[in-house]
Amino acid sequence: MNFPSKLIENAVNQLSSLPGIGKKTALRLVLHMLKQDKNNINQFGNSFIDLVENINYCMNCYSVSDNKMCEICSNPKRDQKTICVVEDIRVMMAVENTHQFKGVYHVLGGLISPMDGIGPTDIKVEELVQKVENGNIQEIIFTLSTTMEGDTTNFYLFRRLKDSGVKISSIARGISIGDELEYTDEITLGTAIISRLPYENSLSK
Repeated sequence: MNFPSKLIENAVNQLSSLPGIGKKTALRLVLHMLKQDKNNINQFGNSFIDLVENINYCMNCYSVSDNKMCEICSNPKRDQKTICVVEDIRVMMAVENTHQFKGVYHVLGGLISPMDGIGPTDIKVEELVQKVENGNIQEIIFTLSTTMEGDTTNFYLFRRLKDSGVKISSIARGISIGDELEYTDEITLGTAIISRLPYENSLSK
């Protein structure tokens, strides 16, 4: 693709480095931005600079947050004894949008995937184990995608936590095998959380 300007080329290259955005889409976005008021574009750019420089990670659940502790973990109305284990912030947001879960979260920051070189030490496994060992936790809900990586992570966590005395649940399998939870509709995901089953039940199938 030949560009009439190095400035446009650089902007296109930056945008096209984002997931799901090709060169043509990036060019269309860049040309659209050129038509906008400069103040709007400056505000657009500054929002990302502000994001990178000022974002925090919750000291309790490891979700992104404006403060050291996120609004969910610091909310006294949330059930601190029930933890929903999720892969990342996208799944946490999907669960929150169902309005069916009143506990708190633990964001792993990924899934165990030997093919990709991601092991238990690369995600927040030990931090979850430590929470359980510290006491006061009554239930852990595995809310991971029904993929091979999700099932591998579920099983590893179960092996680490099964002797803790904490109730370990998994979302109901109303969700198709191989589905990514962030794309599951709110009603189906909400029903799966409400209808959660003991994790051991999934091992016998």
